[in-house]
Amino acid sequence: MVAQFGGFEINPIHAGDAWKVCDLCVANADRFKRYFPKTLEQNLNPTLSQLFIEKMVKQFENREVFLFTLKHSETRELAGLIYIKELDWDKKQGEFAYCIGYTFEGQGLTSNAVKALSKHAFENLGIETLQIISHKDNLGSVKVAINNNFEWQKTLINEYTPPNGQALDMELYELYKN
Repeated sequence: MVAQFGGFEINPIHAGDAWKVCDLCVANADRFKRYFPKTLEQNLNPTLSQLFIEKMVKQFENREVFLFTLKHSETRELAGLIYIKELDWDKKQGEFAYCIGYTFEGQGLTSNAVKALSKHAFENLGIETLQIISHKDNLGSVKVAINNNFEWQKTLINEYTPPNGQALDMELYELYKN
């Protein structure tokens, strides 16, 4: 376990998570399709989820992408997923991406998870700069960045194109190791 707070815990992804990840993605497909289309499309059924989990566990072990689960400690229900991705080991930099199930939204869980994983990244992974890239209208994501003292850096022009959509400008926030 990486961290625990308020009856929830953060753990690295593992082989036993496939069904829960599938359930989370299918139940939240409408929420995830705009900003998490790749995760969603890889978890639309249990077979796809098993392949996704196997790939993510390998990438975690190889320090290519770190995927963590946020689960309720007692019920083991999967509340959300938090990635540290786009790792650049020369710059000692990584980017957060996160999604949370609709039943857990608005409880501060993602902010708490990012806080705990920022500390973990700085103390245990050798990362010195963490980024959050969010659309200005994704108020929940912007709030996570602000709640964790990430500082706005700049607008990234045409940074992200959602499925069947127009290219969007995204806001870059960064947090630095003290």
